[in-house]
Amino acid sequence: MTGLPRPPGVWSRVGGRTRSLLSAGLRSLSPPLAAGYYDELEEVLISADLGPAMAVRLSAAVRRRAPRTKDEAVDSLIAVASEVMSTRSRELDLSANPACVLVYGVNGAGKTTTIGKLAHRMRAAGRHPLVVAADTYRAAGVEQMVAWAERAGVAHFAGQPGADPASVVFDGVQSARGRGNDTVLVDTAGRLQTQRNLLEELGKVGRVTAKALGGASYESLLVLDAVLGLTSLVQARVFNQSIPITGLVLSKLDSSAKGGAVISIESELGVPVKFAGVGEGIDDLIEFDPPAFIRALFQE
Repeated sequence: MTGLPRPPGVWSRVGGRTRSLLSAGLRSLSPPLAAGYYDELEEVLISADLGPAMAVRLSAAVRRRAPRTKDEAVDSLIAVASEVMSTRSRELDLSANPACVLVYGVNGAGKTTTIGKLAHRMRAAGRHPLVVAADTYRAAGVEQMVAWAERAGVAHFAGQPGADPASVVFDGVQSARGRGNDTVLVDTAGRLQTQRNLLEELGKVGRVTAKALGGASYESLLVLDAVLGLTSLVQARVFNQSIPITGLVLSKLDSSAKGGAVISIESELGVPVKFAGVGEGIDDLIEFDPPAFIRALFQE
């Protein structure tokens, strides 16, 4: 899905903590031909939240390219980091009628705001989304989603407090058909990855969604808080068992984020980051651009 124009210089706002660590660390290294260079490089990458396994993998790949200068080493690092990112499509699959996008994650990750921003993008792109507020267990969860839908200027379908989220999603899809909406954006009930009963319920939401769509494909986007870095990987592993993840959204991927973790998360899960949240405004959800992101991390 092509969306709104990307603000100029947006990637300079991404992963500030990681960018600072990498910039300072790479400048302080000896030339690549000096003894101990690759051990030092591993330490720099670990400090920038890529994790030990990915740090070793990237360092070894850079060594095989045999760079002779620091600039050549950075160019090699950019190239090998790009190679480990997911090769799956980053476009949303909106082929069903109506198309459906389930959005889930832990409370506080930015799930509701992401849906509001995504609804705004879709409306600007000429689609007619219906937001389904199925976060029926969280206090004010439905009200917050409805407020974001109104802010985005799109229709909404709200479940009653305490209602079964799967039933709300089923009714929401039927409502979209009746209204002529071409897209359904679902705010599922937030839950922790340790809450087995709620994860089972999330699986039920997926099954009911497939039934409501007559077996057509749908998107399932997991929202991860980029501030948590590699901790988010633990969440993703567990959620992926309940509903197979088709894409990731990294919220809060701004100056406080641990941006290096993105590389490790995509590599392990094989799931692409499709969107990144880079601010609080309704326009601050952008399509994820791996080359631009990696250049922003490794180049000053």
